[in-house]
Amino acid sequence: MFKTYEKYIIKNFINKFIAISIIFFSLVIILSILEEISFFKNLDVNFLFPYFLTLLSAPITLFEMFPFIFLIATQFLFFDLFKKEELNLLKSNGMSNLKIIKILFFSSLLMGLLTVVIFYNAASKLKFFYTDIKNKFSNDNKYLAVVTDSGLWLKDEIEENTFIVKATNIKDNYLINVIIYKFDKNFNLEKTIQSEKINIEKKRWLAQKSIVTDKNITNEVVNFEIQTNFNQEKINNLFSNISTLNILELFDLKKDYENLGYSSDEILIHLLKLFSTPFFYGVLTVMSSIIMFNFKKDKSLFFHIILGILMSVIIYYINFMFTSLGNNGKIPIVMSIFLPILFISIFAIIGLIRVNEK
Repeated sequence: MFKTYEKYIIKNFINKFIAISIIFFSLVIILSILEEISFFKNLDVNFLFPYFLTLLSAPITLFEMFPFIFLIATQFLFFDLFKKEELNLLKSNGMSNLKIIKILFFSSLLMGLLTVVIFYNAASKLKFFYTDIKNKFSNDNKYLAVVTDSGLWLKDEIEENTFIVKATNIKDNYLINVIIYKFDKNFNLEKTIQSEKINIEKKRWLAQKSIVTDKNITNEVVNFEIQTNFNQEKINNLFSNISTLNILELFDLKKDYENLGYSSDEILIHLLKLFSTPFFYGVLTVMSSIIMFNFKKDKSLFFHIILGILMSVIIYYINFMFTSLGNNGKIPIVMSIFLPILFISIFAIIGLIRVNEK
């Protein structure tokens, strides 16, 4: 069982985390609602509808801010301990600086595990509902892309014609083993195009050799061109919104991508980030604690707010840089996730050596 002073530290830490999360959540709502109102200003929807959509999308954005919330919550916890001179009282009850940090580290690990298992999965589902609803009001709703066990499926609309595209896999700038069905506005089949390989580098696709069936007449056509709304970049972007998927769905999508021959690096990076999240929160909490022990205790609240923001920006750009290198194949994916954590951990371990002397 936890002792009274240990419960006190944990309770205060959780309270600070919740309070700062509410502040960040409010800021997300304020900033996001302006974008939603602008999007729906010319559409006939209830005036509360943009607010509803904002509430659906805000939790996943808040999840992305949790590392910085843990960092700032730790600063505010120590600011209160210093201000109320409670740190000396805790030490008189046998609490060393190292023991306080240890309690905060394991509290962050447990809270991090809960945020990934419960909060993230719930937030990703809300984000999925948000995206699904928003697409119904977007021009992008007329063309869709889906990956299944049987391959890649695309739906496209050009000049009242609907195209359904099926490919077994995608390699470089090419769709492989492609069948395209062209339907008229009444969804009657007009034409079928089959090709072993189609270049999709541009929105005007090129099939060097294809078999075209039009009105029951089949011909072999060389350099057949098809105008679409898709190119390789467009397809990549449609697949990039992985924040709408929970952990189990991410594993399923990773498997489908690999069966398709499509790169699953982005999904693997996302999964590794999620799995390392609890430890990352813990390391940030330790680092923030060490920094607080090394600053004078009479620093103002404004100073600590600025310090927290500065540290958050630095950590964000370090993570962004390594993630980009991993996505681009410049460094191994595992290194892109764990090197930033390793650097922060080394800094924290060095600080722990003499933390009890502070």
